[in-house]
Amino acid sequence: MRTVYVNGEYLPENEAKVSIFDRGFLMADGVYEVTSVLDGKLIDFAGHAKRLERSLNELDMPHPAVLPDLLEVHRELVRLNGIEEGMIYLQITRGAPNDRDFVFPDPKTTTPTVVLFTQNKPGLADSPVAKKGIKVISIEDQRWARRDIKTVQLLFPSMGKMMAKAAGVDDAWMVEDGAVTEGTSNNAYIIKGNTIITRHLGNEILHGITRAAVLRFAKEAQMQVEERSFTIAEAQEADEAFITSASTFVMPVVEVDGVAVGSGAPGPVAARLREIYLEESRKMAV
Repeated sequence: MRTVYVNGEYLPENEAKVSIFDRGFLMADGVYEVTSVLDGKLIDFAGHAKRLERSLNELDMPHPAVLPDLLEVHRELVRLNGIEEGMIYLQITRGAPNDRDFVFPDPKTTTPTVVLFTQNKPGLADSPVAKKGIKVISIEDQRWARRDIKTVQLLFPSMGKMMAKAAGVDDAWMVEDGAVTEGTSNNAYIIKGNTIITRHLGNEILHGITRAAVLRFAKEAQMQVEERSFTIAEAQEADEAFITSASTFVMPVVEVDGVAVGSGAPGPVAARLREIYLEESRKMAV
């Protein structure tokens, strides 16, 4: 049985409880981060911690007292649950006032709720899926406008995953005004020649921590990076395509809306980027 963390306590998962009045439950008034664990160490923790603070600030959400100690909480959960490869999910909500109300509760009387738990994923780095690639469909992006804030409001991405499943593929890329924004839980990329193309940062997409690292490594490897919008037609005509996220690292995309990308198999650039990302991230893990 997993040990989880709830508001300062390490508890067996079946003893963990959150109030029915918690605003994360009632209003999706919460933010989250997912940090991968490789070799028992945390990948890109500093980036996730920085983005978490940004999300809290953007929503004018009080910073919980535990914020400076989150690294130690993560490490303790890794130790208590014996995680070698896997993930740690962290969620902070505006807390649980005494009743339901659209108006934010007084931060002097309502403290944030902080929850963390682990997911054990042996073989996360050596995923067989990465060797064959994934297939995606395109769907209309119907999320709210502030996708740069990593909130727990994930209903439409979940619906997108189900649309992909119904279509017999692995995931969906969301499209707005004719251009790809991102995947349901990942950033999207295409490769044409020696150039990696991915949407520019803005409120329309999540500012991916893995995205930032992969683009940095790509530039260091003398690859060209172009941050701009691209269309589904461009993706179908690309040499390669891939996604990035904390849990998939770099994952090749081999088909978009039924059309094979490149050779229809994972290409050398995405494979090399995955290799570089895993190698460099392991060196910097904490």
